[in-house]
Amino acid sequence: MYYDVHTHAFHPKIVKKVLVQLEEHYGLPAVGSGLITDLLDRIHRAGINKAVVHTAATTPAQVIPANNWAIALAERFPDDVISFGSIHPGFDRWRWSLDRLQQAGIRGIKLHPDFQGYSLDAPEMEPIFEEMSGRFVVMLHVGDQNPPGQNATDPYKVLALHKKFPKLQLIAAHFGGVYHWKWVLDSGLADANIYFDTSSTLSLIPDDQLKEIFRRHPRDKFLFGSDYPLADPGEEMLELKKRLSLSQQELEDIMAHTGALLGE
Repeated sequence: MYYDVHTHAFHPKIVKKVLVQLEEHYGLPAVGSGLITDLLDRIHRAGINKAVVHTAATTPAQVIPANNWAIALAERFPDDVISFGSIHPGFDRWRWSLDRLQQAGIRGIKLHPDFQGYSLDAPEMEPIFEEMSGRFVVMLHVGDQNPPGQNATDPYKVLALHKKFPKLQLIAAHFGGVYHWKWVLDSGLADANIYFDTSSTLSLIPDDQLKEIFRRHPRDKFLFGSDYPLADPGEEMLELKKRLSLSQQELEDIMAHTGALLGE
């Protein structure tokens, strides 16, 4: 089974607004419509079996509708979609939300502190991380234009989180941190026993940093991710193979690792 561990698909009512916001923030035009039907068409054309679809509640009020959407996608497309839910430290019923997601069969949580308005090391996040440990896989957006110390997430914060909550299964998106690859190497995060995904990296990262992170990071902890609708899964898969000079078997291993992580 081949997986894309990092995708997004939006409700038709909000999809156009979200795509505009993404393009304004990242400067990257969407490659598709952002709808679940387009995502599934693209992964299947690429020979990918399942997409992990993420949502992030940017305000406390969005937690319930975001999780309604995640649960609905998983129920509607059980053979094609693995949904990750959302949580926000400002939502006072976050324990109830985690219980609800677990009862619905949701296996992961997406956190995007930059968009959600808190720092990864905020004290109010500690009981949430404790509660998620051993229950959920956590996909972390890491990095952005600001350097460590001026950004809500960075490789140093991720490494500290991993050390404080060693039972918490973490995926550090974007090869450990978009635009933070120097610090992925300098901090030691490249050597940590956590998962990295490959999303939103290949068109941006210098060759030397890409190859050094790949050399140093545990090979079985790499997961393929496209970040659709910011990139096409099939094109990203081919670009990953090309940039890292992967054999077909090495590429297939990376495409399959998500299954082991999620107990598929």
